[in-house]
Amino acid sequence: MGALDGVRVLELGSFIAGPFAGQLLADHGAEVIKVEPPEGDAMRRWGVQLKEGESLWWPVIGRNKKSVVLDLRTERGRRLARELALRVDVLLENFRPGVLERLGLEPEALMAENPRLIVARVSGFGQSGPYRDRAGFGSVAEAMGGLRYLTGFPDRPPPRVGLSIGDTLAGLFTAFGILAALRAREQTGQGQIVDVGLTDAVVAVLESVLTEYSALGVVRERTGNILPGVAPSNLYPTQEGRYIQIGANADGPFARLCQAMGRPELAQDPRFATHLARGAHQTLLDEIIAGWTRTLSLEELDRLLAEHGVPAGPVNSAREVAQDPHFRERGTLLEVETPLGRLVMQGVVPKLSATPGGIAWAGPPLGAHTESVLRAFGLEN
Repeated sequence: MGALDGVRVLELGSFIAGPFAGQLLADHGAEVIKVEPPEGDAMRRWGVQLKEGESLWWPVIGRNKKSVVLDLRTERGRRLARELALRVDVLLENFRPGVLERLGLEPEALMAENPRLIVARVSGFGQSGPYRDRAGFGSVAEAMGGLRYLTGFPDRPPPRVGLSIGDTLAGLFTAFGILAALRAREQTGQGQIVDVGLTDAVVAVLESVLTEYSALGVVRERTGNILPGVAPSNLYPTQEGRYIQIGANADGPFARLCQAMGRPELAQDPRFATHLARGAHQTLLDEIIAGWTRTLSLEELDRLLAEHGVPAGPVNSAREVAQDPHFRERGTLLEVETPLGRLVMQGVVPKLSATPGGIAWAGPPLGAHTESVLRAFGLEN
């Protein structure tokens, strides 16, 4: 049982942001009807690595969804999409602004016929503003929203994070907006429009970056693995050449780190005794800690720091994450049967005690649910 059992979602659009929101809703029990063109969703072909010519991303982003093939380029496809939209709780789309209207799926018209309908719209820059009609991908939003500027080292061009973080942030905010709209509908009986721009989502997670500029005129710059003035919090080398992240910048954890290092006197040293002092002597402190970590293996460091209650952990690749017993036991990772074999993928987040949700099936074959869904909605294919 999932917390969203009984909620019906019609997912239109492709790529990542909207479909990721749909994945989150489906993980928690929503019936997500994924409309695909006859050639299939683009995510069936995307991914850094393929298996047997098939995407290894689709089993994840398409999981728990029902695949319905409708050609929205035809009158019949648009008619059926409209009929479905009038029968669901949520219409989720991530076209460029104006495309939904050109398909005859104007939110205002749909909501006039079904006042309880929630229309969630994800686009590069949102449904309003001077950039509204510009094409936008997650990478562009990361750049324009200020995230890329902060990523990496000051003497190098800003790199990407390594994941489509702009898209997934937008998907998270969209799923949250849908849940908020469903809650409001319980009280008012009325649906509403949820409008998320990828740039909105990126700007929303900038912490104090904008207020720092507003108050002091200070532009935060790229600082690599550190946050200036916050120490010790860095990556430190180990004996075998791997890295461990240690975050001991508060007084208590720092004192425990000093105990683990066999250097308890450092916690009383005037250069390191307070948060401000450690920040002022950040480089020297990092050199002292790195000199110690290089003498121990990653396994030894991880065990020792855990025993002393110091926040720390290894920098893991996919191999280490996939093999981590903690992630396995918690269900952070699950093994799921797919047409490509039994695959490890991320589990359902967050974990709810009474209605945990789950993965009923991986991304389905193209059009696997077309007939059954149309019949269930009283429509003819």
